Amino acid sequence: MKIAAALQAAAAPAPASPAAVTASAPGTVRIKAGKSEPLKDAEGNVWLADQGFEGGQTIERPDIQISNTKSPDLYRAEHYSMDSFSWPVPNGKYVVKLHFAETFDGITGAGERVFSFNVQGNEFKDFDVWAKAGGPLKAYIEAIPVEVNDGKIKITFTPKVENPQICAIEIIPQ
Repeated sequence: MKIAAALQAAAAPAPASPAAVTASAPGTVRIKAGKSEPLKDAEGNVWLADQGFEGGQTIERPDIQISNTKSPDLYRAEHYSMDSFSWPVPNGKYVVKLHFAETFDGITGAGERVFSFNVQGNEFKDFDVWAKAGGPLKAYIEAIPVEVNDGKIKITFTPKVENPQICAIEIIPQ
């Protein structure tokens, strides 16, 4: 009986997917939205290329200046107009960090891009990147503690004014 319990305990921490193993820190997943190749940030963390999104398009703006961050490259590309994002993870507690910056020059003030998103049942209604960041070209991170019981992190996006957009996503085990 003790041997079976020890074998179960030893097998329990196995990751849910090979993709989760490719992250730079144990269990942490970093996705750089809008990029077709991995990116290394100022702290040396590797961000995987854009993946996990349902619908939408990507755009890069390599020459813009971004404030409020040591890693401006994280905010120089985005995925926009997407319906959802999902990523397989072992069940447990996580902090999901959503990275935003208003980089589209067609948005000139608060209220011109408003959308809602839902992270594992946590609803964020009428989210305005410009208002949250305090203007354009400024990095803003929304950190959401979540619990996973079905083997995946799921984020849905709903447009209200203009399209939803996101620059990067981090999934950090707790």
